[in-house]
This record gives sequence, C-alpha cells and structure tokens, in this order.
Amino acid sequence: MIKKGLKVQVLSGKDKKKEGEVIEIDRSNNRAKVKEINMVKKHIKTTKEKKGGIVSKESFIHLSNLKVIDAKTKSKKIEVKK
Repeated sequence: MIKKGLKVQVLSGKDKKKEGEVIEIDRSNNRAKVKEINMVKKHIKTTKEKKGGIVSKESFIHLSNLKVIDAKTKSKKIEVKK
C-alpha cells in the first residue's frame, strides 16, 4: 500500500526508473504526487498579491505506475552469503 512519505520508484512513463517521496495521494482517482517526478509547467496569472509567470510543479501519476522501495530489502540484496 502506498502512503504519504514512502519512497517509491516509477515503473513507466517519461520518468521511468526514477525514485522519489510521495507528497500527496488522491485515493478517489488512484493517483499520487511524487517529489520531483512528472514535472509540468503551469502558467500563473498575475494578481495583486502574487507575480505571474510560468511555474514548474509536480503532477499526479497513477498508482499502478509506482513501486514501493523498502530500504531494508535493498540493503539485504547487497550482502553476499557464503
């Protein structure tokens, strides 16, 4: 089960084999936002409070394209048994 704060690996798409931390989950649509993965450019309109421009931010990625990475099992694979 994928939860907020877990480290995941992307299985398909333009960011294949990249790793990142889950920062937000949308359970109703089975999607998650991963830090520095699936970056898109969004045009922001100028307001009195904020300056406008083009901003890069994370977009949602489907949960079926993510795999949980467990730090414990990763370290065990490195060990050599005799």
